[in-house]
Amino acid sequence: MLTEQRHELILKLLEEKKSITVTEVRDLLRTSESTVRRDITALDKAGKLTKVFGGAVANNYATFTPQEPTVDQKMDVNREEKRRIAKYAASLIEPGDFVYLDAGTTTAYMLDYLTDPGVTYVTNAVTHAKRLVKKGIKVILLGGELKASTEAVIGSQAVKILMNYHFTKGFFGTNGITKKTGFTTPDISEAAVKSMAMEQCRQCYVVADSSKFDKISSVSFSTLYGGIILTDRIAQGYEGQEYIIQVPEE
Repeated sequence: MLTEQRHELILKLLEEKKSITVTEVRDLLRTSESTVRRDITALDKAGKLTKVFGGAVANNYATFTPQEPTVDQKMDVNREEKRRIAKYAASLIEPGDFVYLDAGTTTAYMLDYLTDPGVTYVTNAVTHAKRLVKKGIKVILLGGELKASTEAVIGSQAVKILMNYHFTKGFFGTNGITKKTGFTTPDISEAAVKSMAMEQCRQCYVVADSSKFDKISSVSFSTLYGGIILTDRIAQGYEGQEYIIQVPEE
């Protein structure tokens, strides 16, 4: 099959599905994954689609956000919305809970509302751990590689440690949310930690202000149904879903 024909079929498939994976295109075109990746790269450079980790999305489908802002850059963005979500999320924690607390700015705001010394927290965020210890709350900090931009512990060591834990509740941040790609983040190592931690939780909550809807980052760490979304406002197209909670206004 000629290159132009493959490109035409890829764009047609993308028009129908809004997002595609390298694997499904490979099977459809009966060609190699390396050929599909080259085609997607060429179409991305031509501005006809947006290349993401493992596939591509239509340009008009969602906003692609490959870069990871620093904690300082994100902390003051949608501050009041994050505080409202964080306060509600913290109210869900009960005495005796064993909680996983993901790195992130919204989970950082949760720390202002955590006071029960009878709850134990496990976190991959160094700053979260320091603040919890100062409050007299028991906290376990994961070991592994420290990522400078998000101040999160990531890597295979952290994933292995998480396999030994079983949490009653977990609270997670995300860079993007779409129906097709689920929850996404820019870093594959950070995604691996989030994914494993979610698997070890009895109940997962994703704390995300409404700006995260219809945003896609490089790597998916869970499907949209992997956790209950706590948000300040339910975005258009997501109304009436049981897995999304709009937190009450104060």
